[in-house]
Amino acid sequence: MDAKRAFDLVVAAAMLVVTSPVLVVAMLVIRATSPGPAIFSQVRVGRAGALFACHKLRTMHQGTPSLPTHEAPANSVTAVGKVLRGTKIDELPQLWNVLKGEMSLVGPRPCLPTQTELIGHRKALGVLQAFPGITGLAQVRGIDMSDPKLCAETDAEYLKTASIGLDIRILIGTIYRG
Repeated sequence: MDAKRAFDLVVAAAMLVVTSPVLVVAMLVIRATSPGPAIFSQVRVGRAGALFACHKLRTMHQGTPSLPTHEAPANSVTAVGKVLRGTKIDELPQLWNVLKGEMSLVGPRPCLPTQTELIGHRKALGVLQAFPGITGLAQVRGIDMSDPKLCAETDAEYLKTASIGLDIRILIGTIYRG
């Protein structure tokens, strides 16, 4: 097991334990304020292009089309979902994806299989060989998937300089961004 995987396992397990009360409360609030499940699973592109079920707290109304966030209708996000997204609490179930070995804490954000332009750029730059992350360099720089080329280039830049130290800085930047 390499150092990054060991770091991911230790931190993800600790974070799941520490944040479990927050997760439970968030799940109860989601269920109390809108119909549908509290956990939302969506097929995403993982390492080497393998598809996997990425888990999140549901922030959109049930039945919203499966689109990239930047393409989803603005009114599809619930009032509770806006708070969960703003605080990044909606991402906490992805800690389970990290423990399962499908994701890393830090890496390129996993995209939908329909985001073919982004997948093409990532493939050309070797980004698909990395595990996707709950957060990444592009996110702390405010770059989203609406600019596929820049997103993939930033992901590739991260992979060239990746280290535990950089991962810690990105995690801190994600938590304290804004």
